[in-house]
Amino acid sequence: MVLLAVHGGAGGDGPWGGPTPMDPPRIACMEALLSDLGPRLAEGSISALEAVRLAVMAMENEPGFNAGIGSVLDESGSVSMDASIMRGEDGAAGAVVGVRRLRHPIEAAHGLLQGGWPLMLCAEGAEDYAVREGMNLIEPEALVTDLRRAQWRKWRDARLHPGATDEDDAALDHDLGDEIDGPGTVGAVALDLQGRLAAATSTGGMTGKPVGRVGDTPVIGAGTWADKRVAVSCTGVGEAYLRACAAHEVGVGMRTAGADLSKVCDHVLDLVEPFGGRGGLIAVSADGQVVLPFRVTLMYRGLWKDGTVSTAIGPDP
Repeated sequence: MVLLAVHGGAGGDGPWGGPTPMDPPRIACMEALLSDLGPRLAEGSISALEAVRLAVMAMENEPGFNAGIGSVLDESGSVSMDASIMRGEDGAAGAVVGVRRLRHPIEAAHGLLQGGWPLMLCAEGAEDYAVREGMNLIEPEALVTDLRRAQWRKWRDARLHPGATDEDDAALDHDLGDEIDGPGTVGAVALDLQGRLAAATSTGGMTGKPVGRVGDTPVIGAGTWADKRVAVSCTGVGEAYLRACAAHEVGVGMRTAGADLSKVCDHVLDLVEPFGGRGGLIAVSADGQVVLPFRVTLMYRGLWKDGTVSTAIGPDP
């Protein structure tokens, strides 16, 4: 059994209003990467770790997602990105926090995993490391899109709370009010031919977030987890996932023989909810279970399974 699942963030309240003009490229990105990487996993030419790294890099390249190019802007009007990646068979992991000049934060996180020590670097330290490893830095402005600039200006002018405008599309043609925490974090989980698991997550955070704020995405056990039984990537209100150690809790739930992954993940989302948790997660297990649950209006998600690619945004039929 070979599996590859991805997400592009979750959020919203109330009924889903259908796709927006921004959605076709997001869906096309997920379909393209799943169509490319799924068969390569199936033939054994890439590992689970390589699959999640490449999947997240592809989504960091899509301006419609809140990771890499297209990341949202913090309170200062700048991009600040986080990412993490974990290999299940030995617990190796890498993470970067608050980077502003990396085209692919997940690439630097992967480099740290491969190096073995340190596990996590932040800000200029992470960028200096990337340069030493031959990764190219770019000007921060190259990561900023017109959509994110418009969202930031609306957030600033209306004095909204962080994340309030993250779900507004390019034309800003609908007002979602000031109670919305937006989707956009991207992630991937995979099971390869050798039964190995891996997970990766990358984000630009929340529009208007305080400079220096860290959510769950780069924290191993909160936004990302992989062990010999399960791989998990979370998306939603980071502080809630941090307080619940959400991704690791899925791992704990899967320690019982014959555990039902769907029930375990539902339980974890129950744990997150009292902390103001809004969002979802994706997970695959070593015995071939895969789930993509969410507790909000929508979650961009996709799956490669048995040679078939499927994608969705709103509630399952």
